[in-house]
Amino acid sequence: MNLGIWDRLRDWVLLAAFLGVSVILLASRNEPVVRGFRAIALQVAGGVEGKFAWVGNYLNALEENDRLRAENVQLSSQVARSREAFIENDRLNRLLNLKEQIGFRTKAARIISKEIDRQQNLMTLDIGSNDSVEVGMAVVDQNGILGRTVLVSPSFSRVMPYMNTEFRLPAKVHPNQAAGIIRWDGRDPEFLSLDQVIKTEPVEPGQEVVTSGYSGIFPSGYPIGVVTSVRVRTGRNDLSILVRPYSNYSTAEHAFVLLTKPDPERIELESFPIE
Repeated sequence: MNLGIWDRLRDWVLLAAFLGVSVILLASRNEPVVRGFRAIALQVAGGVEGKFAWVGNYLNALEENDRLRAENVQLSSQVARSREAFIENDRLNRLLNLKEQIGFRTKAARIISKEIDRQQNLMTLDIGSNDSVEVGMAVVDQNGILGRTVLVSPSFSRVMPYMNTEFRLPAKVHPNQAAGIIRWDGRDPEFLSLDQVIKTEPVEPGQEVVTSGYSGIFPSGYPIGVVTSVRVRTGRNDLSILVRPYSNYSTAEHAFVLLTKPDPERIELESFPIE
């Protein structure tokens, strides 16, 4: 049994002994031959070490690259947040300026939800009857009209925006005061139609379209958009006019509710049937 173990370990024991003797001889003798072998060994070891050092440097470079990439992502995020804060600040400043220019009692609101893929789109504001908001009030932003309130709870309001096929608003064209009705046909969200403008009116692309004041809730002269095309309807007495709205419903985030309603006496009078 012991002879079997020795047979298996003999080669390893002899190799270890020879290596130990070699190390002792290399370390204790300083003859030229030994120095030559030592130099060759150091050269070979240095080359091997250099190869492994390159691998280590490569791995370190990969780690550094990952670190720099993470820092770049973080910096890009900070820049994006700073840019968004700047845009938000500019938007709020313009809203504050608008509040001073309108001359009506207003209530600032944040748009907290909206629909943009339907024909009867609606949006929700974070203010309601607790903030003096009622059904039928005008909703605008710093660029132009947005819509009117149709449902109100104590803390929230639902708004029918101009991008709703049921929305109608009396309007006029500057500078000739040609009167018509603004509506959306449910197709292209970038354009509104100005209907019921008689074909003899000198309406041209580039003219501004504003509220006429006939609605009783939007102040007269508030911006709506700009005329982009005009054509005469075949066999009809009115023009086909496309208007690009100033306010972008899809991207709007803040709004003002004008805290005014049509006079109840006027509403009753105008709704009275005439025989």
